[in-house]
Amino acid sequence: MSQTRTEIAALLERHGLRPRHRLGQHFLADPNVTRRIVAAAGVGPGDRVVEIGAGTGTLTLALADAGCRVVSYEVDETLRPVLEEVTAGRDVELRFVDATTVEFGVEFPDEPWTLVANLPYNVGTGLVMDILRHAPALRRLVVMVQREVGERFVAGVGHHEYGVPSVVVGVHAEASILFRVPPQVFYPAPRVESVVVGIDRRPAPPHAEAAIELARAAFSQRRKMIRSSLARAVPDLGAVLERAGLDPSARAEDLSPSDYLRLAEEMS
Repeated sequence: MSQTRTEIAALLERHGLRPRHRLGQHFLADPNVTRRIVAAAGVGPGDRVVEIGAGTGTLTLALADAGCRVVSYEVDETLRPVLEEVTAGRDVELRFVDATTVEFGVEFPDEPWTLVANLPYNVGTGLVMDILRHAPALRRLVVMVQREVGERFVAGVGHHEYGVPSVVVGVHAEASILFRVPPQVFYPAPRVESVVVGIDRRPAPPHAEAAIELARAAFSQRRKMIRSSLARAVPDLGAVLERAGLDPSARAEDLSPSDYLRLAEEMS
């Protein structure tokens, strides 16, 4: 069962609530899109799913009805009565806490989980990066984000959106944009287009964290050549670049995730 725009509006009105712009609330209100997300996640009976940003429970219900065990995070405590009503009798654990404060690697240490979420636009990038870096039990991520954010996740060298998030994803996973989502499927409609991104984790390579920190240093001065932007971060930079086979006149956006990994390895 999924919620339509009319059903969401009536549900909120019955509880005396309205979408909160401050929290970036745009509730998914299209059953067809909801079904596509669940299908893209490839989850079913007995699978363990983490959801971030439960909202009014549209995606939560679809995941539970697919037979999943769902742990769902929601920052807005005022939505508690709504979510308790719509998830009653289903295998859903509601956690009313700001997901940006959660240590997902501690909360989900061992068994494999899938993250399936309509992520709030204002926190989506940071959450995905933190989960990839620190929560290896979340093996697959299927997330709906603002189109620009999704393009940043999957961008490669030479793409105008290529940056630190691209490097983090490239170091830890394979990612692709699965499909686009127009604004009118949300209540209320945002001003931007969204995309659903699939991210499949690989085993973390050696020196992953060092590679990411090097990317941060390089992109913090992205107009400079790496012989300048990495001078403070890398002792004996010239020799390290030579061993890594990297051009000192290259800039941050010219280095692939594997280049940053090779540079980190040569530093060790």
